[in-house]
Amino acid sequence: MKRFFKYILFALIAVIFIGTFVFLYKNSRPDKIEYQELVATLSDISRTTVVTGKIEPRNEVNVKPQINGIIAELYKEAGQQVKEGEVIAKLRVIPDMNSLSSAQSRVRLSEINLKQARTNYEREKALYDKKLVSDEEYDQVLQAYNQAQEEHAAAQESLEVIRDGVSSRNTTGSSTLVRSTITGLILDIPVKVGNSVIQANTMNDGTTVATVANMSDLIFDGNIDETEVGSLVEGMPMQISIGALPDYHSEAALEYISPKAVENNGAKQFEIKAALKVNADHVIRSGYSANAEIVLETLEQVLSIPESALEFDGDDTFVYRRNAAGGYERVQVETGLSDGINIQIKSGLTQGDKLRGPQIIKTDEEDEA
Repeated sequence: MKRFFKYILFALIAVIFIGTFVFLYKNSRPDKIEYQELVATLSDISRTTVVTGKIEPRNEVNVKPQINGIIAELYKEAGQQVKEGEVIAKLRVIPDMNSLSSAQSRVRLSEINLKQARTNYEREKALYDKKLVSDEEYDQVLQAYNQAQEEHAAAQESLEVIRDGVSSRNTTGSSTLVRSTITGLILDIPVKVGNSVIQANTMNDGTTVATVANMSDLIFDGNIDETEVGSLVEGMPMQISIGALPDYHSEAALEYISPKAVENNGAKQFEIKAALKVNADHVIRSGYSANAEIVLETLEQVLSIPESALEFDGDDTFVYRRNAAGGYERVQVETGLSDGINIQIKSGLTQGDKLRGPQIIKTDEEDEA
């Protein structure tokens, strides 16, 4: 009986030993490498580039006051439509003391001249009625009187404009009213009631009361690298996409290429602009970030292969082509235009050639199967 158990023990040890040996042998064998098989075919290849930029109105106008003053009332707010000539704000005038003093002095002087001219006219008219002076002398005195009246009215009007911002003769043309210079959408009103504003002059640009733009005429404004600008021509079509509007895509036409480069992070770039076709189904806001896809070059029905089949050795390019024996041979090829996925083959292959592609990576489940 003891001998029987001994035989069983020896058999178990042998089974364990043989099983371990078989397991280690199986795992020590190299895995069979498998590759995807690719085919050289005729297809269209396009080289494109994507330009980042922004959407902005073609005409954006800063509305500024005609006089210095304080914002007394605001009649509009950002986001509202406004017509040309429509009032946006009203000012309370702060007159320049030197100008006010000069205007008051001019009024006083004109009053003195007018008083003297009236006296001369009344005296001359009395003599003229008695036929004691000639018509010529009378006409000269009358003309001087009329001139004095006009000078007094002009001085008074000038004083009213400087002091009040509007004259009693021309209330519709008041410089205290800030009017829009174009028809469009108010993008921004950077001032509030009570803010001081100044008119534009040679020393400063003046205070912007409102920014108005025509939002039905939009453009894409971006920058393209100097290595690609040589492929652009005015009129080229572009596809515009806006990050804030994932479902928005629009066509555009390139209309401007800057003749001068600007340096951006060490790279030289050229500004480009394109006219955007406005889609009424979407509300497009000024300043939206956007991308423009431009087709730089297109080849139709040329021999091409996936770029993943290429192997590079220095300046030379190779592929592995299936031969008659079922293996792969290394072949040098000449490449051309690439779209980032497929690449043109100028020489070295023919249509229908089968090529070795990337290695197939199997998952654990596939290995077990």
